[in-house]
Amino acid sequence: MTSPWTVDSIGEPGPELFVKLEQAHEAALTDRIVRSGVRRLVQESWDRSLTLRLDPSKLAPEREVSAGELRDLRDRHPLAAVLPVVHNLLIRHAFASGLIVAIGDERGRLLWIDGDRVVRRKAEEMLFVEGSDWSERRVGTSAPGTALALDHGIQIQRAEHFSQLAHPWSCTAVPIHDPDTGAILGVIDITGGAEAVAPQTLPLVEAAVAAMEAELRIQRLSRPAGRPRVARSPTVSVTTAAPGPAPLRAVPARLDVLGRDHGRLENGATSAVISPRHAEILTLLAWNRDGLSADRLSVLLTDQSDSVDNLRAEMVRLRRVLGQATPPIGIASRPYRLESAVDLDALRVLALLERGAHRVALGAYRGPVLPSSTAPGIVDIRAEVSARLREAMLTDASAELLLEYARTDEATYDSEVWRACLELLPARSPKRASAVARLKRIEAELDPAGSAGEARNPPLR
Repeated sequence: MTSPWTVDSIGEPGPELFVKLEQAHEAALTDRIVRSGVRRLVQESWDRSLTLRLDPSKLAPEREVSAGELRDLRDRHPLAAVLPVVHNLLIRHAFASGLIVAIGDERGRLLWIDGDRVVRRKAEEMLFVEGSDWSERRVGTSAPGTALALDHGIQIQRAEHFSQLAHPWSCTAVPIHDPDTGAILGVIDITGGAEAVAPQTLPLVEAAVAAMEAELRIQRLSRPAGRPRVARSPTVSVTTAAPGPAPLRAVPARLDVLGRDHGRLENGATSAVISPRHAEILTLLAWNRDGLSADRLSVLLTDQSDSVDNLRAEMVRLRRVLGQATPPIGIASRPYRLESAVDLDALRVLALLERGAHRVALGAYRGPVLPSSTAPGIVDIRAEVSARLREAMLTDASAELLLEYARTDEATYDSEVWRACLELLPARSPKRASAVARLKRIEAELDPAGSAGEARNPPLR
């Protein structure tokens, strides 16, 4: 028995089927005639779309949030905590199969999109971009919007979409639920060609959703129960849990140093704000996992090898701080090295870039590594992470993603990045004007004397 939720219930995809779907779509929208060969749930979705007086010939709505607002939406959304699951289970498959993966919130707004770069750029032509609203109430029948409307995994192919601009595409989407309350948290969608609605795609996405929901539950069970109490010391602010359930599995400690001068260390039931010096030491040890001699670590911290005694005294204090963690984190000697895994956010960004997950890497990049640090080793790490992110954006990013990067603090005065945006943006894109204005501002501030002449004869087109 075939399923009404999958496209295989209406036959194998092919030219004749696609023509029939186009004809059925035209008849339903113009004459309100329902033809055979169209799934009932698609017909009902078309009816809802017509009731909303949506225009199938118009583009999906342009995104209504700024880059900063989008970043805030992502930061606050509970699904941000389980993005690594999506990368492990779906993103790699998407790159290999010429597909893109989108994650939307419970209202249908797309928060993250990643996958095949060529397909991603083509999808931007129908404004399938981060920040846009792809709910049924805004674009009509689509996999993400209809999956949310029906609260069920679904496949939509070609002319089953209400919008004619989406007719070249097929997609599979599954809602994601809160593991405790059952409320809808969002939706995950795979978009592309025929592979996006292959028989194995819906089970694959459903398995990924199940893994995401399980990870959410694990993370919640790993958190302390009851009201936390806060203990303070001159170098660290530690949140200690009241007695509660033990973690279900060993989770590596996490050290966040991007865009912050004090590090933040999360380890099991403990959350700690680490002093700048201790954050520098932990960053260097997490970056150099094979360990560092006392002399080498001293040089990376102070550019002097004769301060080893000061380093040893600092290591005593750091070990005391890490001993308060639950479970404690140990530092071995000769060489100094971390005895347990520490997930450094800067390394996580680089790993995402290596896998081609540039959008998520940019979302995870909160700013330079320990921006106020002058330790030589930290300065080198900061420069490497920043340079590799910039190179990835210039080399592989879509116009939409490159614009998002250009608006960050690091790139806002980077004329090469803004010129690359102009090269990628379509000739009629309204966003070209802001890119040209930004370039003129950069040139005026760098060369005030020549700005008047450039204003009369602007070099940008």
